[in-house]
Amino acid sequence: MSGEDQKNGGDKDSVAVAEVWPEVERAECLARGAALKWASGVFCRPEHLERLSQYRKRESQRTASIHTRLKSMVQSYLEGVGWGLEQLREARAELKEVSQALRKAGLESSRSEDGVKSLERLREVSVNHRQLLAAVSNLPHLYSVRSMVLETERLVESRRLLEAHARLMDLERWHDDILWQLHGAAGMPGSALSAEDRELVTKYFSGVGQLVDALGKELWAVVSSALALARQNPTPFVSAVRIVEREEALDRALLEERVGSGINTRPLPPGRPRCWRAKFFQVLEEAVSARFRSVSYLHTRGPGLAGHLSALQHGIMGDLATVCHLLEHCVPPHYQLTAAYLRASHHCLHSHLAQVSSWDLESGEIFAVLNWVLHIYNSPEMMGHPELMTEMEREELGPLISAKGLEHLQHKYVQSVRKSVSEWMHKALQVELQDWQRDQEPDTDHEGFYQTSLPTIITQMLEENAQVALMIGESLRDQTIQMGLYEMENLLNRFREALVEFGKEHRRDPSNNKSKFYLHYLLASISNCIILKKSTESLQQQQSSLSAGQFSRTPPNPLAALDRAVRRACRLVMDQLLLDLQPFLPGLLTRPWLAQGDPTPKLCHILEGHLELYSRVQPPCRQRLQEEAQWLMVVEYVRALMQKRLVCRSAAERRQLAQQMVQDDQQFRDIFHGLEGDGSVPEVNPLALLPVLADFIRLKDPSMLTLEVSGLVAKYPDISDEHVSVLLDIRGDISRDIRGTVLDLLEQSAPSLPAGYRPIFTDILVPPSTLAFCLPTAKCA
Repeated sequence: MSGEDQKNGGDKDSVAVAEVWPEVERAECLARGAALKWASGVFCRPEHLERLSQYRKRESQRTASIHTRLKSMVQSYLEGVGWGLEQLREARAELKEVSQALRKAGLESSRSEDGVKSLERLREVSVNHRQLLAAVSNLPHLYSVRSMVLETERLVESRRLLEAHARLMDLERWHDDILWQLHGAAGMPGSALSAEDRELVTKYFSGVGQLVDALGKELWAVVSSALALARQNPTPFVSAVRIVEREEALDRALLEERVGSGINTRPLPPGRPRCWRAKFFQVLEEAVSARFRSVSYLHTRGPGLAGHLSALQHGIMGDLATVCHLLEHCVPPHYQLTAAYLRASHHCLHSHLAQVSSWDLESGEIFAVLNWVLHIYNSPEMMGHPELMTEMEREELGPLISAKGLEHLQHKYVQSVRKSVSEWMHKALQVELQDWQRDQEPDTDHEGFYQTSLPTIITQMLEENAQVALMIGESLRDQTIQMGLYEMENLLNRFREALVEFGKEHRRDPSNNKSKFYLHYLLASISNCIILKKSTESLQQQQSSLSAGQFSRTPPNPLAALDRAVRRACRLVMDQLLLDLQPFLPGLLTRPWLAQGDPTPKLCHILEGHLELYSRVQPPCRQRLQEEAQWLMVVEYVRALMQKRLVCRSAAERRQLAQQMVQDDQQFRDIFHGLEGDGSVPEVNPLALLPVLADFIRLKDPSMLTLEVSGLVAKYPDISDEHVSVLLDIRGDISRDIRGTVLDLLEQSAPSLPAGYRPIFTDILVPPSTLAFCLPTAKCA
């Protein structure tokens, strides 16, 4: 063959391979590409070609190794295929032998069908014979069934339960044996009992089922009255337990007998298994529930609820003592009768208390329920008794009322107490308002401070509610205190409104006889607020830190309401002081005042009377009132000075004016000496202003006024240029240049008010200056 033919032949082979295995061509292309890439990387330089022979030898060895492994693997696969073919040939031969044996067996079976048909009649005769034999052998039992039923009924009626149960077991055994014998030989065709035969037997033994019901009725009656029988004659209860155990053993034996019997399983007798042990505990629980209901039908509303709970406690503990000391010895140990009775009592109590909790209870009733559930039920007097602790721990009965139910009860308790507290606070406030109209001074405490009955009533009520709630638990105590603080805040808001209305009524008719002790009752109200503040702080301290503020988004703030009420009362007291001073204030800083010193003594007398009344107020409000009176007096004094009722005409008048102001200041200081004695001197003493103003007026050299004004502004940064201008007018000797210089200095300085500074001049308005001429467009009056 020529080279061209070989080439064509090679192309045909490659095409054929590509058509059969298209992946081969792709793999070859990838291999060539990878080899080319590798060679281009290795032989990238001419000097690398020296190692070509080494690479060729290494690749030849690698290719030979791969060929060897491939041959070995292919050889292994071929051997496995050969072994598999050999196994298939052997299996085929065995299948042929089996099919031939089955064909022979089918032929033999078809030949014996005639012989089997000839035995059918013999089988029927045999079944009839066996049934007749069973009937004959059971005839004595069948004749005595009715008499046995009557005898058993008599024994049941006379509560001879053990004897009755023994005869009942005999009757049931006969019934079961007859049914089984009538079935015929087990596993033989045609031996199934017909429906007519089964109905006949069942009808004949129908009295047995009635006996079972009658015996069960008597049995459960004995079990339900076990507590009463235990104290008189526990024999019937013991008999009932023995019967229950017999029935339980019989049920267990019948079930075990039929578990491993295979195909020919003997059917269970009618009504089996009876499970009388489970029924025993069910009846016991129903008896507990019935006994519980007999107590629950008592009158349980109002005061009777506490008595009802006490009756429950004594009834349950008495029953538990009977069960533990008497009935427990009448039953097998595995019954754990005390634990069962304890569990039943707990469940019944749980249901009953859930029903009680759903009623519309008052606070006292809710307290009785909570105290009984949280403290009495688990106390040593009840379930915490040493003899019951082991059973309680083993049973893990859970809470008598769920956490959600307790929370609901506590919420109802707080709301009920809140309603009562709100009503009492309203009544106390009405009594307080009536006391304000009395024609006598308020009552005083042992220290001589004014007070009324309001804070005593409120404090005692809130403290008692908190103490009662603490008997249940800290959580309820905290909720009750929180509620009390809310109601306290509401009361104080209404109290402040009542003070405002009290002040308006007094201003409408100051001469009314009912307003004779107006100031006294204002001061008593301030003392009341101080007492309520102490009570509020005491209640807040009683709250646990973890629960404070967690019951609502907006916590109560009675202290803020107290502060507002105190400030309003203090404001009304100062208004009354100003009203008493008002008739004498126009006479201040006039020429008659300059000549005679009047009406300063009258003002001092009024101040002394008020300060004496202020001493009947508890500290620190007493010092606050004294301080406010001091500020009021100084402000009104300076306001009178700003009226320019007196303008000095000479240096002698300036000295006399300054001297009189200093004398007035001394009189005021003598009155307010108690303020310093109490250690409550304010940061900026308003009385210190009068000597400063006197020095400003007394100054001989007007050129020194700029320095004097600088010191005045440094001490009292709220003084304005209008106030300084009035002071310059009162001096009467200031030229226009000096006035301009002083006012320019004042305008340039303008310091800001320091922190904690209480303004004086801000409250003092300077009257507008009157025009010294008339406008030409209008006539002068």
